Amino acid sequence: MVSRSFPSLLLFLPLVLAATDSGLLTPTVVLPSSNVPVSSAAASPNSSVSTVSISVPGTGTTVISSTSASSVPVPSSVSASPSSIDISATPSTQPVMSTVPISSYTFSPFPTPSQPSVPGVYPATDPQKPPPVNSPFVPDFSPAWAAANAKARAKIAGFTLDEKVSVATGVGWEGGRCVGNIPSIEPIAGREWPGLCLEDAPLGVRFADYITSFPTGVNTAATFNRRLIRLRGLLMGKEHVGKGVNVALGPMMNMGRVAGGGRNWEGFGADPFLAGESAYETILGMQEGGVQACAKHLVNNEQEHKRTQSTSDVDDRTQHEIYAHPFLRSVMAGVTSMMCSYNFINGTYACENDKVMNDIVKREYGFQGYIMSDWQATHSTISAVTGLDMTMPGDITFHSGTTYFGANLTTYVQNGTIPEGRIDDMATRILAGWYLLHQDVPSFPPVNFDAFRPDNEDTNEHIDVQDDHYKLVREIGAASTVLLKNVRGALPLKKPRSIVLIGSDAGPGKIGPNQFGDQGGNDGILAIGWGSGTTNFTYLVSPLEAIQRRARKDRTSVSWFLDDFNLERAGNIAIRKSAALVFINSDSGEEYITVDGNEGDRKNLTAWHGGDMLVEAVAAQNNNTIVVVHSVGPLIVEPWIDHPNVTAVLWAGAPGQEAGNSITDVLYGVWNPSGRLPYTIAKQPSDYPAQLVLGGGPQDVLTIPYTEGLEIDYRHFDAKNITPRFEFGFGLSYTTFKYSKLRISKISSPDCTQADLEKAWEAGKASPIGQGSSTALWLHRPAFRVTFNVKNTGSVFGGDIPQLYLNMPPSSGEPPSILKGFTNVEILPGEKKPVTITLSRYDLSIWDAGAQGWRRPSGAIGVTVGTSSRDARLKGRIP
Repeated sequence: MVSRSFPSLLLFLPLVLAATDSGLLTPTVVLPSSNVPVSSAAASPNSSVSTVSISVPGTGTTVISSTSASSVPVPSSVSASPSSIDISATPSTQPVMSTVPISSYTFSPFPTPSQPSVPGVYPATDPQKPPPVNSPFVPDFSPAWAAANAKARAKIAGFTLDEKVSVATGVGWEGGRCVGNIPSIEPIAGREWPGLCLEDAPLGVRFADYITSFPTGVNTAATFNRRLIRLRGLLMGKEHVGKGVNVALGPMMNMGRVAGGGRNWEGFGADPFLAGESAYETILGMQEGGVQACAKHLVNNEQEHKRTQSTSDVDDRTQHEIYAHPFLRSVMAGVTSMMCSYNFINGTYACENDKVMNDIVKREYGFQGYIMSDWQATHSTISAVTGLDMTMPGDITFHSGTTYFGANLTTYVQNGTIPEGRIDDMATRILAGWYLLHQDVPSFPPVNFDAFRPDNEDTNEHIDVQDDHYKLVREIGAASTVLLKNVRGALPLKKPRSIVLIGSDAGPGKIGPNQFGDQGGNDGILAIGWGSGTTNFTYLVSPLEAIQRRARKDRTSVSWFLDDFNLERAGNIAIRKSAALVFINSDSGEEYITVDGNEGDRKNLTAWHGGDMLVEAVAAQNNNTIVVVHSVGPLIVEPWIDHPNVTAVLWAGAPGQEAGNSITDVLYGVWNPSGRLPYTIAKQPSDYPAQLVLGGGPQDVLTIPYTEGLEIDYRHFDAKNITPRFEFGFGLSYTTFKYSKLRISKISSPDCTQADLEKAWEAGKASPIGQGSSTALWLHRPAFRVTFNVKNTGSVFGGDIPQLYLNMPPSSGEPPSILKGFTNVEILPGEKKPVTITLSRYDLSIWDAGAQGWRRPSGAIGVTVGTSSRDARLKGRIP
């Protein structure tokens, strides 16, 4: 028997259902065979609908339509009638929308990608034993998936239809101990299954105690250090497992397309290659730790304003090369699950988008895991046909007691609307993820915390999972700090006689680190943003306590002033101090929390709490003013960056619970700065290629045109010849480096695996359309080797981040430079080290939207090796 949360759920849902908290209403559908309007998600599945009448809420508009549900064909796995629901309405912010028709569907599972393992190149890999960091291997998870799928199919063979549906249906908001819960199946005749616990967040276990609050995703990306990125994933995975979590809802990999985007800090910056490699390493680490990772948010959720009522209109090439790329790398890392986003994509809800979920992810990428909805992002029962495998948290709206899956999905199967084979596929995919991560072993911990009832001693066992993970947090915090300015030897600090710390960001919050729910507030040190991607801090080290502790070793006099707005006193207290350290910040988060008028997204790119004026007031009185910035993303620093008394600037981002210790390590030279900007800092907001799209009434759907195409962030600045203040990849050091002896050579494939496809690619032909075609071995194995030397020409030990950019031929339509490689190298003074970066055919390809494949562009491909997107040290060409 199935443990269910909706025992009395009716097939026909209420007339109009609130789809989200923002008030978007489900359109009322009047079926041709009936005068009774019902919710579009529960339209009578007994009806054969070829043409439908839609009454659009708030407009008085009725549209009769039989157009295609999307601009692309339905994938081969689904056979459907050509009808659809087309929603169009005034005002002008209401674009043409598409939903999925109610019809009878057939289903056949996607075939398993077929590529034999190649020892030394494409080795069979278990998720808990990934290849080493910086390994040239392309891991082959196919054998592990095959074994997991076999176990899953055997398990569900004994399930009833209701039980299989329950595997895909969450129990509802606050219906269990985790933020998402799949019910267990009782132990009858060997069919038992414990269900799943799904829990945020991308930087630690949300709503749990005795956990680590790791650095944010954007800080982790700023390290450009694969070892640290992988290790963070591993330790986060272990902590989730220690709390009994099956699925950790991260990493987040939406692009920093808009500088003020609210959730940019959860992701990995503004470049697809950096985001993709960060996602890849994070997932390998998390799943090595035993937890299922969840790649989110699929896709084009780059702003918070009206995220449930906006359509991101993106062309196919841009989608493939920019926004879908991190998800491709996630599949190659063996990710078990993905989460579809709230927004529409080209007029179709992301969680109903067959082009994205079925054609790109499951067909083109060969994804064998499952796709869940974001919380309350399921919009119909028929979304199961277009690729949605799991609805979360289960209820249509929180505490509604209704669901689009559950009994509705069962009925759709019973009356022939949706084949039971598709339900088998959904359940198999979900259970396969459980088996893939070996969560069926008896030693896997049960859930031992209660996300919604933290004070209930019966459901909270207070298991401490922190271990010594603070060490990594401190290291990443230091390694992600970017030195933007350093003149007159201001840093590192050298036993100053006196220092003063100025600004609220230097100190602790007024009543501790968890004063604000989901961190939705800012009155002290900024260590993470706000929203569902946060944790409760077990502790938070402020700069004040860390710097004061370190300064006492030098017998330094330490003063502080944590008032941001008393500018006169702030300036006066800085007089005659050896150094004045000014701490400023800028915060953002998820749209369900508004902080100081910032509805998730930042309303401007200036420092919070009058930070710019604070810096100017202090710099006017102290000729050694050092600015420390804790920010979720770019700020405009023009008011003070060139002030002659501002001698140094450290960009510390949002570094997690060891924030104070991390910045102290950099200030005092314990860590030589090696962080690099994962985005561009512009001179003015209008220099960025994309801005927040604002406005719109309660019923309006905003159009967000991605008209900049491939020219995101630094690519735009390069293409339009705009000078930034600090370019992508920029970062100074306390030492200097010299590059030399660039060599580029072709790597042979002695095993001759898929040699015919390699030759076709060399001739400029696009990769063929097929199952797993975009993740094929021949496309991703190392094809070219780039080597060069890096020498530390300074006087102190330090690390550098060599970056490799490709310069595609003009006819390719690519921006002038695109990042396609990076590594980190640590070198003693006077020492020289060889560095190797490999490139795959995929790295050298562009997406051919006509041929629907990857091809080598016609013409010479240049290679630039340097220390940022604009600091070229070596140049060459692909042979």
